[in-house]
Amino acid sequence: MARYIGSECRICRRENLKLFLKGERCFTDKCAVERRNYPPGQHGQARTKISDYGLQLREKQKLRKMYGILERQFRGYFSMAESQKGVTGENLLKLLERRLDNIVYRLGFASSRGQARQLVTHGHFRVNGRRVNIPSYLIKVGDVVEIKEKSREIPQVIESVTRIEGKGLSPWLELDREKLRGRLIHIPTKEEIALPIQEQLVVELYSK
Repeated sequence: MARYIGSECRICRRENLKLFLKGERCFTDKCAVERRNYPPGQHGQARTKISDYGLQLREKQKLRKMYGILERQFRGYFSMAESQKGVTGENLLKLLERRLDNIVYRLGFASSRGQARQLVTHGHFRVNGRRVNIPSYLIKVGDVVEIKEKSREIPQVIESVTRIEGKGLSPWLELDREKLRGRLIHIPTKEEIALPIQEQLVVELYSK
């Protein structure tokens, strides 16, 4: 499967937004967006006027890169969101938040969505007692996500778990810190997700 192997900090600089692709590094003064707050490349500091299409494209790219999804899969999520009842943009955000790798990240079991995706792919998590190694697996209300007992000794997991206490938990999730398991309480609302994304621009882009 195709995947991006370049600099993740370069992506954040291109979008002029912290996408938190590097985990804890994004919260330090080493963050590339903090040090060089302009797009990469020799023309990065040039003043350019962005068209309406350009604004829509950038919002789509921000959302896609934030969750680490390729274009074809992202279009699939949009088609699903469009076929559901309600506002398409909000439906899209709800679908992305229900991905297993995102739930693992939101619960604090990984420092970034990229790390969460890798841990899930390597089979370190169970959903309702069953091993699931598909990052895009959609979690349903009431599903329980837990770390396998043997996987709790992995350095990356230990490091992330030790920081759970100092992090606020998303209101749509429930976490048992002792047993290292979490549960989806309800589907999050747009207000609860609170991403710096104008999802309506993404809808406009795909509706052309």
